[in-house]
Amino acid sequence: MSRLRRTGVLAAAFVAVALASGCGIRTTSVPVDAGPAPSRVPCSVSGDEVATQTSGMPVQVFLLCGSQLEAVDRRSPLPEEKADGDRVRTASALLTQLLSEPSDGEREAGFSTAVKGPLVVTGGHKGDPADTLRLSRQPEDLTPTSLAQIVCTFARSSAGAGGDTVVLGGPGGYPPHRYRCTAELRERPESAAPTVAAPEPSAS
Repeated sequence: MSRLRRTGVLAAAFVAVALASGCGIRTTSVPVDAGPAPSRVPCSVSGDEVATQTSGMPVQVFLLCGSQLEAVDRRSPLPEEKADGDRVRTASALLTQLLSEPSDGEREAGFSTAVKGPLVVTGGHKGDPADTLRLSRQPEDLTPTSLAQIVCTFARSSAGAGGDTVVLGGPGGYPPHRYRCTAELRERPESAAPTVAAPEPSAS
């Protein structure tokens, strides 16, 4: 290689190194503040929040928190003597709670509800099992999450049919189904609510 060509190659290499060092990303020892790490919602209402609810009958409803259903303690305005033994009254009071917007404390804890109105609950039709509850909309027409909230809230109360189940139907002539509130449903409320063996029709 001639001296002139060798000199040109060396000069080009020098320029390339200079450009690389000038345009590259320089390391720094100064820490970068990326802000606080994201925190998980607590999914737990403080004792002070519950204590402010001083009147009414203690009830428990299932609300959405994160991607799961969590039980929340509330007080229903329904007098205890009227709710005792009356499945429809109890279910109606619980449905009212599910339709209500969460309190400030519940929202801060991460709770929300997917149950939207208009929606009412009544007793069963003639020929239905004795423990049937009928919604003003077909259960299958509700969003999976809202149905999961209703199923678990009813099934875990005196409105249920026992064994963490509730018998639900709609306003039409379709037969009701027995839905079960399972741990899997509470963990994945967007999935279909499981059903068990169809209840026997009432003799009346």
